[in-house]
Amino acid sequence: MKQLLILSGKGGTGKTTLASAFVRLSQAKAYADCDVDAPNLHLVLAQEKKPSKMDYYGMPKAKIEQDRCIACGQCMEHCRFQAISDENGYSVNLFACEGCGVCEAVCPANAIMMQPVIAGEQMLYADDEAVFSTARLNMGNGTTGKLVTEVKKQMLAASSPNAPLAIIDGSPGIGCPVIASMSGVTMTLIVAEPSVSGISDMERILHTAGIFKTPVCVCVNKADTNKAAADRIEQFCRDRALPFVGRIPYDPEAVKAINSGLTVVDIKCPAGDAVRVVFSEVMRQLGI
Repeated sequence: MKQLLILSGKGGTGKTTLASAFVRLSQAKAYADCDVDAPNLHLVLAQEKKPSKMDYYGMPKAKIEQDRCIACGQCMEHCRFQAISDENGYSVNLFACEGCGVCEAVCPANAIMMQPVIAGEQMLYADDEAVFSTARLNMGNGTTGKLVTEVKKQMLAASSPNAPLAIIDGSPGIGCPVIASMSGVTMTLIVAEPSVSGISDMERILHTAGIFKTPVCVCVNKADTNKAAADRIEQFCRDRALPFVGRIPYDPEAVKAINSGLTVVDIKCPAGDAVRVVFSEVMRQLGI
């Protein structure tokens, strides 16, 4: 199974818009939303079936057994994250606790233990037609990369090995979830924004992909909002022999479609027509 990952350097560039359109055009049998901090692919690709759900456990966090605590204050003194309070007895703020275990190690009364805490929820929509894997990380948890890996594993385990293509909607930026998303994929499509910051964001993703030796291709969304910047991105790709797969115009009809729970290729509009061209070129790059 070939895996196409769709990334952008920041939120709002149209990454999920393209991912949903690609799922529709390819009739993908396997797809995933790896933006676990703010998943929204399910909003565009409305799911009629109910998902199977599973709790996701992140790093263990400290718990103080009140009947053993001798109120010596060692845990609070040694906690560099200021996660322990002595108001109304010693207690742990789970949002601040990083699970380092120092408090457990210094407690003379063995009143502190590290215990698993639910850090999020995995969802799997699956039937005879397709498999859609996604997840949502709870606020205050920092294990995004691990949860993204679990989302991809869940998709691959539930999908048919004969499925030709999986579409993966990644996270914006170049952090842990992007790195976890990029691991093992066949190609990354970068959705660039025609602006100074958009060009910088694209270059950061290209650098990250270069470290992983992941093939990339580039398109520009909302290209007509800054033609000069779009030209710079296309020339940048040509100078470095990077596949440039097309430009997509800003289109108010596309916005209306997304807000109505449709993809841009479900309606007739300039953006939808351009996305079809980009899709065809990406499939050619993938050899599909």
